[in-house]
Amino acid sequence: MRRTMPPMFRALRQQNYRRWAAADLVSVTGSWMQVIGVNWVVLERTGSVTSVGLSVLLSTLPAVLLGPWAGALADRFPVRRIVLVCQALHAVMAGMLAMAVWSGLPMAAIYALTFAAGLISVFDGPAFGRLSSQIVPRDSLANAVALGSVINSVGRIVGMSMAGVLTALVGAPVLFALNSLSFVAVITAVLTIRREELHPLARSAPSRAGVGDGLRYVGTSGRLLLLVTLGFVLSCLGRNYQVTMAAMSTDAAMYGVLSSVFAVGTVLGGLFAAARRTLSVRLLLVAAALASLLQVIGGLVPGPVAFAAVLVPIAAAAVLIDTTMSTRLQLDSEDGMRGRMLAIGGSAGAAAGAIGAPLLGWLCERLGAGTTLVLAGTITLLTTLSAAALFGASPQRRTALAHRVLRRQRGVAHPAGHPLQPASLTRPRRSRQSLANGRPAVRPQRGHRS
Repeated sequence: MRRTMPPMFRALRQQNYRRWAAADLVSVTGSWMQVIGVNWVVLERTGSVTSVGLSVLLSTLPAVLLGPWAGALADRFPVRRIVLVCQALHAVMAGMLAMAVWSGLPMAAIYALTFAAGLISVFDGPAFGRLSSQIVPRDSLANAVALGSVINSVGRIVGMSMAGVLTALVGAPVLFALNSLSFVAVITAVLTIRREELHPLARSAPSRAGVGDGLRYVGTSGRLLLLVTLGFVLSCLGRNYQVTMAAMSTDAAMYGVLSSVFAVGTVLGGLFAAARRTLSVRLLLVAAALASLLQVIGGLVPGPVAFAAVLVPIAAAAVLIDTTMSTRLQLDSEDGMRGRMLAIGGSAGAAAGAIGAPLLGWLCERLGAGTTLVLAGTITLLTTLSAAALFGASPQRRTALAHRVLRRQRGVAHPAGHPLQPASLTRPRRSRQSLANGRPAVRPQRGHRS
């Protein structure tokens, strides 16, 4: 296996990672089945794209409020136990969602379960990502993150395809029940992993294990602070395709087609990332600019079929952004801070989803989906160009300007309720995003991925 494995798949030379990846594929497939089920249950019952955005808001709100504490726990306590507990709770929540939809409970119950699943994901994300990064050596982390994106994309394609068939044959509750069972695969992988082959990370010293210490660490690093700020804007206006794809769809079948096309693009983007030896900030900026331009074009092309063609390179760029962002946040920070860095990246994404999804849904209903895509793409392009200029500036200049931008977005970029001080910043989520962020943002949160 070691001799025949191509460099693109070098992380698979590790037996622990092969076991981890197989379990992840099963879990991701179930999770994307649930995403399709929840989105269409909400849309079918309410007939409102804004309601779909509200569902996203509820699933991400816990990360906005509690993300910093979850990251601090992951840096200080054994992450294996945290992951096992969270995976078990996710399985229970998915089963309860199946019962709620099957018995016809009101939308309030669906929203409550969505919020609860998001609450579990807050603590699952940083711990899952930190455990994932111990499965491979440091020089294989970028490749593992990229392969995690590919796994997520393949699981997305399979999960969405199965969801379309099963929803028509047996109904949405079955999707949630199957997702509940899929978490067993991850639990089994965690229990059977070879601990002697892990690559331990240093834990945070008690004197630096607090939430404030993590915020100060990011706040005093102009590079990390700028990465988080850019990630927030891109996620808010350029990444909520669950909402915009629903708005561009003429019916459920077209929504399924657009979702599958997007997933194909993410596979291509993940393979491109896996083939690269390094994932640099320059690559991140190029991918962000490309995705923004294509988003503008997507808003101008006529009809959903032409939009589907533009979605392929958009999705590829999106995965490249996620993979590079997650890799840089982990490798450019201390081992003892990695859980908090993953949480900061996750909380920024959660805050962006909480704000961007309802906002984009509202704009789509009033301005039209095409106009909304043009407007949002223009803003993200200008932000990316500004970030490129800042990365070329001195470290002190980067820190000062990034702080200035974040002050203007107070309560947006600092959702956790921590005002930005001269040396602090707030934090983000995971979507237990795979090995990225633990996993890329393209991937939905554990339990309810939206």
